[in-house]
Amino acid sequence: MYARELVEQIVAMNTGAYISDELVNAESTNFCIGVAGYPEKHYESMSPKTDLKYLKEKVDAGAHYIVTQMFFDNEKFFEFSAKCRDMGITVPIIPGLKPLTRQRHISFIPKTFSVDFPEALASELEKCKDDAAITALGKEWCIQQS
Repeated sequence: MYARELVEQIVAMNTGAYISDELVNAESTNFCIGVAGYPEKHYESMSPKTDLKYLKEKVDAGAHYIVTQMFFDNEKFFEFSAKCRDMGITVPIIPGLKPLTRQRHISFIPKTFSVDFPEALASELEKCKDDAAITALGKEWCIQQS
């Protein structure tokens, strides 16, 4: 199942509608639907443009808001938001911020989530000697992003 199909199913549940001639819910529910967005690109996606196409499909299917994947460079979020608006996506876009707290985040997060650290952050991370220093920097960076 793709995320768009899940959104469609929840919309059907909210309205007591049918999907493929099968009653999804005789009584309606009241779910609010949030979907994921990727300012830098989903790691499985062919391109950022493809990501935006699928995001638009999820919103058109009935999503109420978008929460982004974590990012550490606000410019990437601003560019992503502008591209969403250019495509006609008007729902709220909530930035996904995460403070770094461990040394293993330095290699794990970029590789696993396909995100980059901006040079200013990377430069400061190189100076950190332990998790406590990374936690302090991570909290400060997240506050500044906010």
